Amino acid sequence: MIKTNQKYDLEERTAKFGEKIIEFFKSIDETTINKPLISQLIRSATSIGANYCEANGASSKQDFKNKIYICKKEANETKFWLRMLAKSNPEVRDKAKELWKEVQELTLIFSKIISSLKIKNSI
Repeated sequence: MIKTNQKYDLEERTAKFGEKIIEFFKSIDETTINKPLISQLIRSATSIGANYCEANGASSKQDFKNKIYICKKEANETKFWLRMLAKSNPEVRDKAKELWKEVQELTLIFSKIISSLKIKNSI
């Protein structure tokens, strides 16, 4: 295992993901079908980072836990909207798949945080 001095910054990672989603939409035509999909996806994808920032400033352990649950929920919703967008725009399927993989990793990270909180609370 390689050790680095680089600090892992989930707040930055979630912000970068939101930025990638925004950039992704600049290449998609705003059709009748795409407009609501884009709107929903922008909201859910950028909400992940916003809620993680709120979790970091939580007023209690319960508040932190609730915000992390919301992060996971928004990440799952983002995966759904990416799937719908890829279906309606086959030409962006590869880019949507790349973004889906990143949000899946975020989902797994938030799931791990939640399970760690449950373990801590049961001890």
